[in-house]
Amino acid sequence: MNRQEYNNCVDNYADLIYRFILKATNDRQLSDDVVQESFITLWEHVEHLDYKKAKAYLFTTAYRAMIDTFRRNKRCGTLDEISCGTQRESSHNFDLAEQLEVALQILPDIQRHVVLLRDYEGYSYYEIGDITGLNESQVKVYIFRARNTLRNYIKREEFLL
Repeated sequence: MNRQEYNNCVDNYADLIYRFILKATNDRQLSDDVVQESFITLWEHVEHLDYKKAKAYLFTTAYRAMIDTFRRNKRCGTLDEISCGTQRESSHNFDLAEQLEVALQILPDIQRHVVLLRDYEGYSYYEIGDITGLNESQVKVYIFRARNTLRNYIKREEFLL
């Protein structure tokens, strides 16, 4: 990959990666750091990478950097605790997009990540497996479970009109 292709990667993928990490963590500063770290890692390996594989490489690097940060900071459990406290008690102002955001934060980390990669970013099961280190059938199971949880959350009695 040359310098122009690297710059194209920054232009084309920085916002996508930022959005993915932000939805997964709800932490803007962490999202900024992970995106920056991902592009630094890409730059360090720019000579050995094919431009066609740069998007998958960046998402894999960002995903792993996010997980490493969770492990370093021991924040895996606290994200769910923080986000669960932000749920609204009133169902009178039901907004599906808002409730989906809340429901996404209730999911276990791995389920949230695979759903974001599949439904928000459009990756195939195989690509998600490469990014997360799971096999294709595990990815399908996690997505199935996550979608069931999201469906049940949205169908809850307080959201019905």
